[in-house]
Amino acid sequence: MTNKSKIVIIDDSLLVRNILSDVLGKKDGIEILATGKTGLDCIDLAEKLKPDFIILDIEMPVMDGLSALAEIKKKKLPSQVIMLSVLTQHGADATFKALELGAIDFVPKPSTGNQFSPEQISDVLIQKIRGYMDSKGLGSFSSKLQQSPILPAKDFLNKSFQKLVSVNAIAIGTSTGGPKALQTIFTSLPKDLTKPIFVVQHMPPGFTKAFADRLNGLSQISVKEAEHGEMVEAGHAYIAPGDYQMRVIEKGGHKLIDLKQDPPVNGHRPSIEVTFDSVSQVYGANHLLSVIMTGMGKDGANSITNIHKNGGVTLAQDEASSVVYGMNRAAVELGGIDFVLPLEDIVPKMIDILRARGN
Repeated sequence: MTNKSKIVIIDDSLLVRNILSDVLGKKDGIEILATGKTGLDCIDLAEKLKPDFIILDIEMPVMDGLSALAEIKKKKLPSQVIMLSVLTQHGADATFKALELGAIDFVPKPSTGNQFSPEQISDVLIQKIRGYMDSKGLGSFSSKLQQSPILPAKDFLNKSFQKLVSVNAIAIGTSTGGPKALQTIFTSLPKDLTKPIFVVQHMPPGFTKAFADRLNGLSQISVKEAEHGEMVEAGHAYIAPGDYQMRVIEKGGHKLIDLKQDPPVNGHRPSIEVTFDSVSQVYGANHLLSVIMTGMGKDGANSITNIHKNGGVTLAQDEASSVVYGMNRAAVELGGIDFVLPLEDIVPKMIDILRARGN
């Protein structure tokens, strides 16, 4: 990166602060400005140093991370916040609350019981930081982003290859910024939706079940973490579990969830591409409604473009409403998207498309 990303680390554990300072400080393009151990330290350092990123723990004395995050957003300080999260139900709930408050993402917290090494956590942090910077035109690999047009409905309906056949399934892929965006999607879906929904959200193991349960409590349809071998039901949404590739297979006239710990694709497990390709094969691309949303990288861009080329309807979240305009940008640039929409317009457009196709 041309300019170093300036970082402040806030955690009440001296060991965690030292570990992260050590591993992150060795990375190119990173400068550790300071560390702190309370939420009050966080606010003070954010005001004085104005770092690009704050790596913030949730559970701390004096002032916790959620309170500090809320104060940062209230004061409109420019730093972006990435949370350190523990792999427990309580930790997951607090993490999702932090994302609602404005944190851009989270990583597992270094601990003795954590399956992730400090180096792995550091690598993930660097990917998230660089992905965010590049998407905002601030990184060394970024280019000036072109605003993608919203295609009018007449263009969609008049495409020569498009046959107005029924939509039989919905597939959604997202990454950085996705948990909050998906909450907007699922709170807006109508209760009479009759199509199965397959969702890939890049997320580590230990968080996807809590996330699915959270969405289920907010949605009018049933949402759950997918289980291997379960039968797909109409009007249900299935969240790909962390550390598994999720496919849909046909067996005995039924469609079933198939989970395997196959190698990562595009650096991800679960991978959007794996699920989109599978759903496309089982349901037929021209019977799919696919959505690609906020997230860094290009996972899912090729597969949603193939769905588009084979007659499926494809939507992408626009740049302005995305935390990171990455995967969706890649899909738009490949020519694989019918509609580029603000987040709040995605579900209304989905409903319009379902009605247009007689669903």
